[in-house]
Amino acid sequence: MDIEETSKRIIAGDRRALARAITLIESGRADHRAQATELLEAVRGSGREAIRIGLSGTPGVGKSTFIESFGLMLTGQGLKVAVLAVDPSSARSGGSILGDKTRMERLSREPGAFIRPSPSRSHLGGVARRTREAVALCEAAGFDVVLIETVGVGQSETVVAEMSDIFVLLLAPAGGDELQGVKRGIMEIADLILVNKADGDLKAAAQRTRSDYAGALRLLRKRAQDPEGFPKAICVSALEDEGLEGAWQEMRTLIDWRRAEGHFAARRAAQAQSWFVEELRQGLLARLDAPEARAEIERYSRDVAAGTITPAAAATEMLEKLGR
Repeated sequence: MDIEETSKRIIAGDRRALARAITLIESGRADHRAQATELLEAVRGSGREAIRIGLSGTPGVGKSTFIESFGLMLTGQGLKVAVLAVDPSSARSGGSILGDKTRMERLSREPGAFIRPSPSRSHLGGVARRTREAVALCEAAGFDVVLIETVGVGQSETVVAEMSDIFVLLLAPAGGDELQGVKRGIMEIADLILVNKADGDLKAAAQRTRSDYAGALRLLRKRAQDPEGFPKAICVSALEDEGLEGAWQEMRTLIDWRRAEGHFAARRAAQAQSWFVEELRQGLLARLDAPEARAEIERYSRDVAAGTITPAAAATEMLEKLGR
């Protein structure tokens, strides 16, 4: 890949170049990783900044329907929207369905929208390891809003919050004991809770669910990065396009306040630091996959199993060898 030419095409808004670039950064090959790093450096100077919205929710809550309706509303306002949808990977085969474009058929045909499904593989948090880099490429391509749809299985959702400006939790009404429907930890990082499917026979149940969560949010400790009234819970209907404009206005209100108070820039800086530490951690773990390291690990594993050395001592010796 011609990195200089590709970076120019991405900044010019070429979707095919953007798609090829995301394929490149998702590759695990060493030569591809070197090219990906060079490409990210090349587009870093574009100076463009999108609103990053992380979206999570349990399977069946209507994430794809919401994103399609929400995305169509935004493109109708003249905004460019990128959707980075992460599909769960099979623990047995490693494969993913990657059917998000099929589920968002109307949005996929929109000139102002770009949808990219990616496999989660074994990465926790319901996001692909390279999602952060894909977000950076989408920003360089001139997208105004980047929606990050997660697997939504409750695994370390803080990962999503660490790469988004707003974290939205999508819930369904009439889910039984509402306040047990989601863990406290996820509620504490949510900026906005949207109770979807607030239409037809479920409308009353959705209002009750919203009231339950609104009350629960008031009991949580106030965060420094929130204005008065946030985080909050509201009802939406992705099927009937109701409440979507109100949800977008709430997001804009929160973003504008955080920009004015300096929280937005501070959060972006903290995310960049977190990205660096994660890359460092993954790089160190990759060294364990080298043939020499694997051979040493197997040898120590046999010694540990035979009882000739303790696991702690074996790990210490292995780490000392890696540090040389």
